[in-house]
Amino acid sequence: MQKLPEGYIKKEDRKKILIMCDDIRMHSGIATMAREIVLGTSHRFNWVNLGAAINHPDFGKRFDLSQDTNKTRGIEDTSVVMYPCNGYGTPEIVRQIIEIERPDAIMLFTDPRYWVWFFQMENEIRKTIPVLYLSIWDDYPAPLYNKPYYESCDLLMSISKQTKVIHELVLGEKAKDKVITYVPHGINEKVFYPINEFMIDEYKKLQEDKKAIFGEDQPEFVVFYNARNIRRKCTSDLIAAYSLFCDKIGKEKAKKCALLMHTHVMDENGTNLAAVTELLCDPEYQKVYFVQHMLTPDAMNRLYNMVDVTALISSNEGWGLSLTESMMAGRMIIGNTTGGMQDQMRFEDENGKWFEPNKEIPSNHYGTYKKHGKWARPVFPTNLSIVGSIPTPYILDDRCDFRDVAKAIEDVYNLTPEERQERGMAGREWVTSEESMMSANNMCKNVISSIETTFETWKPKERFELIKIEKLPRKKIVHPLVY
Repeated sequence: MQKLPEGYIKKEDRKKILIMCDDIRMHSGIATMAREIVLGTSHRFNWVNLGAAINHPDFGKRFDLSQDTNKTRGIEDTSVVMYPCNGYGTPEIVRQIIEIERPDAIMLFTDPRYWVWFFQMENEIRKTIPVLYLSIWDDYPAPLYNKPYYESCDLLMSISKQTKVIHELVLGEKAKDKVITYVPHGINEKVFYPINEFMIDEYKKLQEDKKAIFGEDQPEFVVFYNARNIRRKCTSDLIAAYSLFCDKIGKEKAKKCALLMHTHVMDENGTNLAAVTELLCDPEYQKVYFVQHMLTPDAMNRLYNMVDVTALISSNEGWGLSLTESMMAGRMIIGNTTGGMQDQMRFEDENGKWFEPNKEIPSNHYGTYKKHGKWARPVFPTNLSIVGSIPTPYILDDRCDFRDVAKAIEDVYNLTPEERQERGMAGREWVTSEESMMSANNMCKNVISSIETTFETWKPKERFELIKIEKLPRKKIVHPLVY
């Protein structure tokens, strides 16, 4: 007899949700997390994906992904449909899909600036169905310019603890009218995991991949970067840090080390990393390797398994998915203390509890708390600069010093291989725990709970709303700037 997932609901009795985000068949961070959510909750909800891509080759088509989902989940009646789209959609496309699919809710996922057009039509939508938002915001000051967007949602699922506080600070009194929950990104522990010599086939592939990347001269210590080559990721600073680290330990030891970067060497949103490497690194002993092509999840897991530590030193980072994947694969992490990366390093407060940002101490980027999980080597930013643009007038840029990053790499290097392995496995144990909630299974449980709470409490918007015309209050900071 078929064993049904816990909480299974028959197809005809499920709520249907239109999820608007990247095409869930693709490999961006958004697509990866959305796919895990759709797969992991397909026994509870029916899903329609308005799947975005730049110049989508399948635009105008409709795909039924239910059979593939059935095979993955081991059940017979999932319902997953996707509509490829150029970009994130238009009001006309959304109206058409609502007419065809009749969803019970609409769920958004990615930066609110992509959804301005949707928030402008929220009054039309929320008269009949709720709006759900899997939301993140990178940094302070709390973005009061996002208030109309947050007000346009019935549910705000906050990816980071910092984002949850930001939602509450920005909404103020109106927060009580929303469902606001903490739903951190979750990684599938069956996709990312440690590989050992007893896993004969996988271990053989791992050795083949290492040889293909590094050749016959295999390094003894590898630092890994897995993210886009864009400015806020501070890729050049990481290369500078690695170069300095090599000088600190000496040429002969450095010859046995490597920096492995899974990213494009050139990106118009970043820089020319070939030129940066040529400038900063002597190829004789400061060895930098690039893997530029997209990889399958199992190939990505092998990359994590061939390194000693994954580094991400972004000056703005909502979450930092490569750190979570690295921890799930049993590898240590180096991260700048900003945004959602703080959650993954598990800073402890004065009571020995996992630090919870609040109105008085909304972030740990000033280094208020130093104690952290043994799998992590934090770097604290040395300069917090307020930058901005017209759509986002102000946001802190938390930039760390590449010299501090070099020291962090050296600290990890100075651990024995056994110590690095023990710390990495402690990270995997924590990231799969009920406390962290960062496994795919826990993420999906949180999504289900958040959405069902919203369905239980949701009230349609009134057909008409009376608004008293008066002078708008001055937008002023709602938390300390220094804490």
